[in-house]
Amino acid sequence: MHDTIAAIATPLGASGIGIIRISGPDARSIAGQIFRAKFCDDVRTLNSHTIHLGEIVDPRSFEVIDQAMIAVFGAPHSYTGEDVIEFSCHGGTVVLRRSLEASLSAGARMAQPGEFTKRAFLNGRLDLAQAEAVNDLIRARTDAAQRVALRQLEGQLSNRVRELTAKLTDILAHIEASIDFPDDVAEPDRTQLVGSINEALTEIKSLIESADRGRIYREGARMVIAGGPNVGKSSLLNALLRESRAIVTPIPGTTRDLIEEGLNIHGVPVVAVDTAGLRETEDFVERIGVERAEFSLETADLVLYMVDLTRNVSKDDLNPLTQLRPKPVIVVLNKTDIADASAVMEAQARIRGALPDVAIEKISALTGDGLPALESAIAELLVGEVSAEPAVVSNLRHKASLVASARSLETALETLIGAEALDLASGDLMSARSRLGEITGETATEDILDRIFSEFCVGK
Repeated sequence: MHDTIAAIATPLGASGIGIIRISGPDARSIAGQIFRAKFCDDVRTLNSHTIHLGEIVDPRSFEVIDQAMIAVFGAPHSYTGEDVIEFSCHGGTVVLRRSLEASLSAGARMAQPGEFTKRAFLNGRLDLAQAEAVNDLIRARTDAAQRVALRQLEGQLSNRVRELTAKLTDILAHIEASIDFPDDVAEPDRTQLVGSINEALTEIKSLIESADRGRIYREGARMVIAGGPNVGKSSLLNALLRESRAIVTPIPGTTRDLIEEGLNIHGVPVVAVDTAGLRETEDFVERIGVERAEFSLETADLVLYMVDLTRNVSKDDLNPLTQLRPKPVIVVLNKTDIADASAVMEAQARIRGALPDVAIEKISALTGDGLPALESAIAELLVGEVSAEPAVVSNLRHKASLVASARSLETALETLIGAEALDLASGDLMSARSRLGEITGETATEDILDRIFSEFCVGK
């Protein structure tokens, strides 16, 4: 924290602009060694939150490296809470490399991954959940994922966690006062304590319930397209992609390996996986493809199980479906463009007879008929109405802390209801509060911080 750090803050490669970021107590001094401002003799005296034209020079040879702009951000009103200098250079690889080398020669050291944001956290500019949201915002693959990350950066999750922490602190204060000063403070009413803890537990569980949907926005969902041979799996993948990606032929067993493609379905990042047709086969290569298809089903967040409406739906067709439950499944009845109405009704009746509550969508992968309704059903099944929630848990670390906190509260409730000693419940409440503090960073350990910020890019 006493070093001054520097890094390239933009992706490497040819671009219009590239940025070198410097942060730390010697940022102004280093800038003074490597930057000649056009209208100022000493860049160390430049006002905070101003931008100036000049040249970046090599501090050893005084050779001009590039014409650039310098932006000055004085502590504590900067991203890191320290003095920050940013050079906006031309975005060539050589220019950025040499400008960074000039900064290092002048006394900065190379920043570690995520060190700028780590300093922002340690200096109180962001809490830990907000710091993680910075990384999520950078890596967001859809508009909806970006909005979820932005809410977390704005502090919506942190505020909910702090409210819960304050509630547990208030409960603890009443219990601890009665334990420490039994002559002056009466023991709290256990019925009221149970009610207050249950309220906190309900709020925590509502956050936990949002975690699976939030994770999908953050990491994406794995959607496997499965079914028998020649039911239209590859055609459906092509229809979802709006391009011809998978080979489609009338020959059974054409698809023998997994084909994966990224999709954006109503703002939900999805990896769609086309698989080999599920069937018994003597063909050695096709058998490997079938085994891979069966394995992919185990790791899927959602399965699109396809049925050909031009064939009679048999019990064998439905056997894989019963094995997939309770995994989210949409049965996709394909080839509505050539199937008659009676075939559709008969297929629906057979499927409803075997699985009354399974989702069913009718499409023609060839013409695209029914595709918008299928995409809506996919998004609804994966994330529901997550966009309407005030705070969404999208990080598995946050979920783990919430689950641990909930368990401690449940143990505290058992203690209170069982009329056991209050100090036992107090210990569980402290544990629950501590686990909540891991989310915002108030009780996070050094190894947790190191692990989180190691996932960041170097310049952020």
